[in-house]
Amino acid sequence: MSESKEKYIVSPEICAWADDEHDNYHIEITMPGVEKDTIILKMHEDSFFIKGETDNTVYVGSYAICCPVNAEKSKAIYKNGILKVDVTFKDHMEGAIDVPIQ
Repeated sequence: MSESKEKYIVSPEICAWADDEHDNYHIEITMPGVEKDTIILKMHEDSFFIKGETDNTVYVGSYAICCPVNAEKSKAIYKNGILKVDVTFKDHMEGAIDVPIQ
């Protein structure tokens, strides 16, 4: 008979802020005991999803971002149970089109 291990599902601790120039968004996600290769991070322009696992805990959550970011330019580093993510904000005029005036 195999012994089943119950896993606890919890939201990781998140701390996020814009830098002083409001050019970059910094996110710190605390997931103690998680191995780097178990982490899934998906970044969108207005939100992100995170998941990481230990033997008995699954850290999982989806979070909104205050302003649109350049998701494809995200950079993440994991060390000592903390995932640090840096991403630039989108230029508020990015994607703007000229409207002809008649």
